Amino acid sequence: MSLANLGPNGFQPGAWRWLIERVWRLEHAFERSRAAAKPEDDTRIRIFVIMAVFGVCFLGLAIGAGHSALFSDAGQGNGYLASTEGARGDLVDRDGRLLAVDLTHYALYVDPREVWDKAETRRVLGRALPEVPAKRLDKVVFGDKRTFLLDGLTPEQRDAIFDLGLPGVSFEAQGRRMYPLGATAAHLVGFVDSGGKGLAGAEWALDKPIRSAAGIPGGRAGTPTTLSIDVRIQAALEDELRKAAIEFQPRGAVGVVTNVHTGEILGMASYPDFDPNKAGTATDDQKLNRAAASVFEMGSTFKAFTVAIGLDTGVATPNSTFDAREPYKLGYRTIHDYHAAKAILNLVQVFQHSSNIGTAKLAEAVGVKRLSQYFGALGLTRPAEVELRESARPLTPKVWNEDAVASTSFGHGMNVSPLALSEAMGALLNGGTRPPLTILKRPDGVRPEGPRVLTEETSREMLKIMRANVADPIGSGGKADVPGYSVGGKTGTGEKYDPAIRGYNHQRQVSSFAAVFPTDGPIEADRYFVLILLDEPKGNARTFGFSTGGWVAAPAAGHVIARIAPFLGVQRKTDAVVLASQPKAAPGAGL
Repeated sequence: MSLANLGPNGFQPGAWRWLIERVWRLEHAFERSRAAAKPEDDTRIRIFVIMAVFGVCFLGLAIGAGHSALFSDAGQGNGYLASTEGARGDLVDRDGRLLAVDLTHYALYVDPREVWDKAETRRVLGRALPEVPAKRLDKVVFGDKRTFLLDGLTPEQRDAIFDLGLPGVSFEAQGRRMYPLGATAAHLVGFVDSGGKGLAGAEWALDKPIRSAAGIPGGRAGTPTTLSIDVRIQAALEDELRKAAIEFQPRGAVGVVTNVHTGEILGMASYPDFDPNKAGTATDDQKLNRAAASVFEMGSTFKAFTVAIGLDTGVATPNSTFDAREPYKLGYRTIHDYHAAKAILNLVQVFQHSSNIGTAKLAEAVGVKRLSQYFGALGLTRPAEVELRESARPLTPKVWNEDAVASTSFGHGMNVSPLALSEAMGALLNGGTRPPLTILKRPDGVRPEGPRVLTEETSREMLKIMRANVADPIGSGGKADVPGYSVGGKTGTGEKYDPAIRGYNHQRQVSSFAAVFPTDGPIEADRYFVLILLDEPKGNARTFGFSTGGWVAAPAAGHVIARIAPFLGVQRKTDAVVLASQPKAAPGAGL
């Protein structure tokens, strides 16, 4: 078969024919050179051919490189051609402030076989790296093979050691997760292991999308993950929570701020905290996310749910009366009031006096079945609906009967997480629906459709009742009031069960305040929920020795509201007239 028939698949385009002709001419040139006995011409022609072939190859490589540089997607977005194993995208707050980022650090290695003067190298490294134990340095420098010495060196630290000019000392680049704000939002942001895998908080809950954001196949390189929190709100919340913890010395404390319409968590704090850059040195107690992973008997904050259920079922109105003059027996319990009013109270006054007796009578009228169904609809019988994997399962009554109704109606016999309480409170305050909580920023203007739990009218009444509890002198939440911001709320003091005495310990309390602002305006207006909780706080001279929610948690909630309202665009207004005006409550009120 001749070369003229060697086109691909028998097809002979013009370019292919042209190439064949040139090859034949070249071969004939070689033959003519040999026939004319001129070998130097033969050599020159062959050199020319080789140069031409290499020229074509290099031209092809240049064209390919140029095409890749101009049109390839490699490196777009963050300047890296490909993400390494364990690489993660940035985490930012709702306004783009950096919360977590991958930065290049360096690991230091020493190869003793290349060290000229081991004693001098040991001395210089010891002075440059005082944090490395002497025994470790001796083992590495005087060993017999290349050995890892230290990791986590910043580029500046690496350059400083490199400039020492020590033979045998080398570096390897490594990615490292950094948290530029340190302990700020540590429990919500979380942390990763040495391989870049999320272990807590958003880093764990959103592990796959965060990895995808780093450019791992299937994701868009360089796209940060935007969380729902606002760093300014978070910082104010943490600061006020820390102040309260320092003053009242609790075992732990929690702070939560949410948007009741969107379910976005704008701030979430747990005390004590830790630095995620040094998560390995933190204790389990410091790393515990008390807002999501701990459950508490929330005490009288649950009265808000019972009152709302009573209104929604039509069992009661704000003017319905309840006889709280004597202790009340329901099921196996005899119910007393912490500060007995010894009076006939209307529903608003039951809420303001935080009357256990009045609340239990209301719950009995609602009935076992309806009360348990409403608690379920509010999300109180399951973990809070949020991305965080730490979200804890509540402890609920094994059997719903009269005794369970008596206990749970005022926050005993049922343990829920602070996030679950925050989610349920949203339904009371936003018009009656329960959107899931989220640690991700929702698109502007988007309010998710949550299941309807209460009517809009019930929600409006609850806003009025909670406002009265703060603004009216007899209310238990007066210390949370912030002039001009129409703050409402409910105190909570739950005594902790003590196995040692097989009963509730009056000296160990969970004290909280659940606040909402602003309570005025249309039901669809922007509105925010604030929760402050202290676990086993200690009263002091300023609180007359009391450690109840109204004394230790309500002031902190008020301080948080005063600081974050400007960030949320809430305008200060002249306070509206409250439901009633009665004599100021006696010291110790605020259960």
